[in-house]
Amino acid sequence: MHRKEIKKAVIPAAGLGTRFLPATKAIPKEMLPIVDIPTIQYIVKEAVDSGIEEILIITNSNKHCMENHFDRSYELESRLLESNKKEEYNIVCDIADMANIYYVRQKEPKGLGHAILCAKSFIMIRLRYCLAMML
Repeated sequence: MHRKEIKKAVIPAAGLGTRFLPATKAIPKEMLPIVDIPTIQYIVKEAVDSGIEEILIITNSNKHCMENHFDRSYELESRLLESNKKEEYNIVCDIADMANIYYVRQKEPKGLGHAILCAKSFIMIRLRYCLAMML
């Protein structure tokens, strides 16, 4: 039997972070740093290190800073290069190049099960492809 490797991951991150109030009133819990790296970055890195290539993060309407964290920041990158801060430049670029990261918003806080259900189309596309390859 041919073994298929898992290449996609779903990270539910739409919760309101009420256990971490007041810190999470302005900053999503996933962006709270452990030393100098946001928690979500550790999670994404662990997934990537295990062979994951595509990641879907389930968010809510207050989590756009998480999306920005994994995106390119051309102004910042340009300023780092102009200041000859190549190490920092590489760190910032590496974050944006970690994996193909997609986002889906959970429109209402209906719990973890509903958040996972929001990933259905992301997962089903790959499942249909795998079934077609087996035929």
